[in-house]
Amino acid sequence: MKRKLGAFREDTLYQGDALALLPNVPEGSIDLIVTDPPFAIDFKAQRLNYNRKGSNVIEGYKEIPGEEYGEFTRTWMAESARALSPSGSMYIFSGWNRLRDILEGIDAAGLTTINHLIWKYQFGVFTKKKYVTSHYHILFVVKDPKQYTFNKIDHYPEDVWVINREYWKGRKKTPTKLPPDIVRKILLYSSNPGDLVLDPFLGSGTVAVVAQQEGRHFLGFEIVPDYFTFAKECLKDL
Repeated sequence: MKRKLGAFREDTLYQGDALALLPNVPEGSIDLIVTDPPFAIDFKAQRLNYNRKGSNVIEGYKEIPGEEYGEFTRTWMAESARALSPSGSMYIFSGWNRLRDILEGIDAAGLTTINHLIWKYQFGVFTKKKYVTSHYHILFVVKDPKQYTFNKIDHYPEDVWVINREYWKGRKKTPTKLPPDIVRKILLYSSNPGDLVLDPFLGSGTVAVVAQQEGRHFLGFEIVPDYFTFAKECLKDL
């Protein structure tokens, strides 16, 4: 059954700024949010890391200035919390450098942290005078700590996930593409078939693609036109 989403429709991607679009999502309409927001790290999308050629990386990555990141985070998180259903939850990817802003945004939005997960991947950017960063943080937060979806698909679900990045050698990609395996794991644990999954910072569209594969409905926002086009093409390839 289709739910009421105001100006939006289920299983549809929209091009635009998440800060402008999120306030139009009806309150309590979203079951799960999975998102990898900008990190405010002066990201170099064309850097020749992750075993890729710069020419294969789609340009246009939109970064948030460091001095604006706290307010940016509090704004989108507050709107996301409003859009979540009473039993809804959210998974937020973050690097270490702006983790404090993410944690403060969670508290300001009135959300409760259930787990602080670590995603360990197989390689990072080479460094000379510091340790190589080869992990991301994933914050699993909920609206109501007494009522949320958690399907215990493993007997002993640990909070460190070792999941390799995709090489995608010789193929076009966005610079921060999430592996489908990590999105699938999140969806299986924290949603059920027929649920509505939102990604307000869609990027390559992995969340929407995996949601469709797993029988969930999806909604996605992306501000960069070329990323939006790429995400729509990935859905068509299904």
